[in-house]
Amino acid sequence: MKIISEHKIEGKTLRLVQGDITERDVDAIVNAANSHLQHGGGVAGAIVRKGGQVIQEESNKISFTPVGTAVITTAGKLPAKFVIHAVGPRMGEGDEDNKLKNAVLSSLRLASEKGLSSISIPAISSGIFGFPKDRCAKILVGEGVRFFKENKESSLQTVEFCIYDDLTLSHFKREFDSL
Repeated sequence: MKIISEHKIEGKTLRLVQGDITERDVDAIVNAANSHLQHGGGVAGAIVRKGGQVIQEESNKISFTPVGTAVITTAGKLPAKFVIHAVGPRMGEGDEDNKLKNAVLSSLRLASEKGLSSISIPAISSGIFGFPKDRCAKILVGEGVRFFKENKESSLQTVEFCIYDDLTLSHFKREFDSL
């Protein structure tokens, strides 16, 4: 894990790291989930493989959450305490930017409602869901900044974006450089 960039917003930390989100020692990691919470491939598959079947079992009990929303489960054997399953849009379904904003905001609000202080978020929807990586970076970083500015009383002290690949990272780095 490598810290790429860090900014203070309203006295809180907005951080960009490169690495494996399943290894992050934060209160919650965000899973880029599908509405049916079936965690087979991508980030979701890795989270269940490393965290254990309990994450999928808890997700099965929830069973469904619409695009733009988020739900929470425990994190099994992962270093994080919780997994927040955020459902981002698939490209081509319409109104994708707003749906992605809602998925990020739902995750941040849920973490705040649970009194958590740190969260790590991947590039939601920018993998197999086909959301453009540059727009994903702009929306996620922008929503992180906006959340800190509009929710000064939030328990969240650190919002981190954990990016695995160099191409996606370059887009997030550009957004951090412009802050």
